[in-house]
Amino acid sequence: MDTKTFSDKQLAGQRLMIGFDGTMLNPDLEYSIKELKIGGIILFSRNIESPSQLKNLCQSVQSFAQACSQPPLFISIDQEGGKVARLKEPFTCFPGNPSIKNKDDALNFARITASELSKTGINMNMAPVMDVSPKDMNSIMTGRTFSHDPEIVSRLGTAVIREMQAGGVMAVAKHFPGIGRTIIDSHLDLPFMDADLADIQSFDIPPFYAAAACGAAGIMLSHILYTRVDPVWPASLSIEIAKKLLRDEMGFDGLVITDDLDMGAVKKHYKISKMIEQILKADIDITLICHKGPDIETAFEEILKQFKNNHELRERGIISANRIMRFKQQYCKSQFPDCIA
Repeated sequence: MDTKTFSDKQLAGQRLMIGFDGTMLNPDLEYSIKELKIGGIILFSRNIESPSQLKNLCQSVQSFAQACSQPPLFISIDQEGGKVARLKEPFTCFPGNPSIKNKDDALNFARITASELSKTGINMNMAPVMDVSPKDMNSIMTGRTFSHDPEIVSRLGTAVIREMQAGGVMAVAKHFPGIGRTIIDSHLDLPFMDADLADIQSFDIPPFYAAAACGAAGIMLSHILYTRVDPVWPASLSIEIAKKLLRDEMGFDGLVITDDLDMGAVKKHYKISKMIEQILKADIDITLICHKGPDIETAFEEILKQFKNNHELRERGIISANRIMRFKQQYCKSQFPDCIA
């Protein structure tokens, strides 16, 4: 499927990954796939009843996308283990990153998780957490990180990434450029981090350099305002952080994904139209909106508007679509071999 033939609606829709209600393909989801031409969905516990139901759901949405002449969907989930695991028994329940002490532990988690995800049709895991939580503070990420040592986080995280992707599931390292030194929950409001770029690069960012170097399919941006790097925009909306630091300086050419735009950190402070404008200018590929609501359609219409009014953003939109399709060709090809050239 050649992006040169994509309509503006297809270019816009591929930039959206959405959550939804229900445990099966329903009219709301059909509308999002057919009319908004979304590029992906994210699954939560509310969407999951059993392995067979989950497999049927994934197959149904992919078949419907194919029937609508759309590319296969990214189907994602947060399956870190421990505190954040959407799949419960009979899926394997791991205790989480703090329990992963060595490479063998990391490989075992990634191998089993990738196998279970891929068997149901899930092709993207919003994991591993590559944040570094210091020993001496009550980090918001306590209980979700590998270690307080950036080198250990890098070593264990990259082992998970390689093994997960070898098992056919895209790994998304999160939350760039690092939220281990914050204490406010960005689900509720916007956290601030008062550290300069040199400080962040010495402690928080090394695991993300490692993730990029080992070929992580994606990196998720945080909803944190790094006041001495970009005093105006949180990382998830920041040209300074997403484009200049992650894309240009670090050379990352994988998928860049926002954290959920429904979270209080951004929803309380920015209009969806302004968020979309920043996302496009920052060369962020995927806008994540995890709950059903008008923001999904508003985001789609705003992307279309930006493409119509700004030729440069539309051209960059084609580059983003090419990047998205590159990963779909690699990780979704087995679902519809005839759907991607």
